Amino acid sequence: MQVKVWDPLVRIFHWGLAASFALAWITADEWDALHHWAGYAAGGLIAFRLIWGLIGSRYARFSQFIRRPSVVMAYLGDVITGRENRYIGHNPAGAAMIVALIIGMIGCALTGWMYTTDAFWGVDWVEETHEFLANALLALVLVHIGGVLLASLRHHENLVRAMINGRKRVAGSDDIS
Repeated sequence: MQVKVWDPLVRIFHWGLAASFALAWITADEWDALHHWAGYAAGGLIAFRLIWGLIGSRYARFSQFIRRPSVVMAYLGDVITGRENRYIGHNPAGAAMIVALIIGMIGCALTGWMYTTDAFWGVDWVEETHEFLANALLALVLVHIGGVLLASLRHHENLVRAMINGRKRVAGSDDIS
């Protein structure tokens, strides 16, 4: 039996952001117009997600999944020992990753846009910050994918499929919904 977790807007956001970031990464220094449009798309998607995180469905809301740093650290300790609970929504580490990715993407989109303006064109710290954030985002994406694969294996649940169809296995007695 399955339960609906990720609404269509969360899933469209997720895959749209993944595609726009990948496109921006691939087109950097090669196809400026495409790189810029991919960055604008990412920025627009982040703006949408910030709004949807406040008014969206249950598992889309930040108030449902953002945890204190001490909770995230305790969860990561449980992951290391193989005792982490299964969450129906985002687990504490996944939630922390979402926050990090959103903040990084805001910074990357903002510095990318700044670099297109007359005021910041050719300003080294803007370009260097943009490149640093893009590289940091790539590292975060790789850690995110690793976390998804680990959680999928540990909890015998295909989280990639869940982000496609929006459904996960119903909560068991030890799961956190």
